[in-house]
Amino acid sequence: LKNVIFLLAMLKMFLIFGQNFDEKKRIVIDVGHGGKDSGAIGRNGILEKDIVLNVAKEIMRLNNSILDDGFDIYLTRYCDTFISLADRSRLAKVLDVDVFVSLHCNAFKNNSKGIEVYVHQSKNGEVISSLALGKAILYESTQKLGFENRGLKSANFQVLRETVGFCPSVLVEIGFVSNIEEGDYFLKPSNIRAMALAILVGIYNYLR
Repeated sequence: LKNVIFLLAMLKMFLIFGQNFDEKKRIVIDVGHGGKDSGAIGRNGILEKDIVLNVAKEIMRLNNSILDDGFDIYLTRYCDTFISLADRSRLAKVLDVDVFVSLHCNAFKNNSKGIEVYVHQSKNGEVISSLALGKAILYESTQKLGFENRGLKSANFQVLRETVGFCPSVLVEIGFVSNIEEGDYFLKPSNIRAMALAILVGIYNYLR
């Protein structure tokens, strides 16, 4: 079923990407954790830092192969290295990006599951635009991939606080590694590709 959904999403992508932007949009994908900071650890031993790096790299590959580099996409890290939170937001500001998306995985002691998106809790800056971006990513990743939609939430995460003043910014928790089913989901390259595609389509639909 998930493979079928992925193929349907691919078809949709080919259709909608017939339209071009007047100018190339610049995007930073903030790849959470890294290096000494593994992030959450799943029941199957899978690490948050590895999942989000794989998804981010696949977003870049899809941008290249399907969009013919339609976006300028930059990652905050390209390998297993530690990057400070300040440097992550600083990169987005220096690049004067149009969108900032931070990727993470959730974990909790119970069997929680699903995807949720955070925006900054203030009412200043690009909060309204961030809500629209988050809604677009949530729709693609839950409606197309079958994940539970845990909704849009607000928080004072540093990467959001330091980017919302100059660009739409969201932090996406792409699933619970503490949930055995969702942890196992990210062991398959086809599922990594499906999640990356959902996020990329969500960004595209927001910018469109």
